[in-house]
Amino acid sequence: MREGRDAVVVDPGDAGPVIDFLERERLTLRAIVTTHHHPDHVGGVPALLARTPVPVFGPAHETIPGRTQALVENDAIVLPGIGLELRVLDVPGHTAGHIAYFGGGEEGIALVGDTLFAGGCGRLFEGTPAQMAASLAKLAALPPATAVYCAHEYTLANLRFASAVEPGNAALQARIAREGAKRDRGVPTVPSSIGEERATNPFLRCSEPDVVAAAEAHAGRALADAVEAFAVLRAWKNEFR
Repeated sequence: MREGRDAVVVDPGDAGPVIDFLERERLTLRAIVTTHHHPDHVGGVPALLARTPVPVFGPAHETIPGRTQALVENDAIVLPGIGLELRVLDVPGHTAGHIAYFGGGEEGIALVGDTLFAGGCGRLFEGTPAQMAASLAKLAALPPATAVYCAHEYTLANLRFASAVEPGNAALQARIAREGAKRDRGVPTVPSSIGEERATNPFLRCSEPDVVAAAEAHAGRALADAVEAFAVLRAWKNEFR
C-alpha cells in the first residue's frame, strides 16, 4: 500500500522484489504488516528491517521475525504514513494464530493472508475444519464491497474446482470467463470482493443446497452440517487436479 511517497508492505516473503519496487518508485517503507508465520509471508522481513528499521505488526500467537506489535482480535492499528486504520480479526485454520485486517468501512479492504483466496481458501496446516469454517464466515460477514487482498494468485485453479462443485452457478461461470481474460492480458485477479466471494466461492457457500449435494456425492454419504460439508470440500480440493 502507498500514500504519496510512503509505503507499507504486507506479508513480504522475499525482500528483493519489495526493495526493487521501493527504489523504482522512490518510496519510503514505513511499516510491515504480517498475517501469519509461514516463510513465504515473513521470509523477507529481516532483510527489509536491516535496510530500514520500521514497525512490524503481526499475530500475537505466532513467531514473527522483528515483530514490534503483537495483535489479537479487535485490536486496531493505524498504518504509518498511510493513515488507514485497520481492525484485527482472528482467523485460525490455515495456521493456529492467523489474523486478518479490515479497514475503510463499507468500501474498505481486507488483508486476508492465506485464509481466504479468490475463489478458494487456504489448506488446514494447523487448524480444524470448524475453525476455518468459522474464520471464513467471519470474513464473509464483512461488507460486500470490501476489496479482498489475498496473498497468492491461485484464482483460475480455484475457480476450476469451484466449477466442479457448482457447475450450474451462472455467476461463477461469468467469473471464470472474466478472470481468465484478465490472466490472458497479464492482469492480476486480486483483489476480488466479499460479495463476489459469497456468490462464487464454494468454501463460503457450504450451506447452499447445490454445494452440499456436491459434497455429499463426493463423500458418498449424507453430511451432518455445513462444517462437515466444508471439511469434505477442503479434502476434495487437496487432491483436485
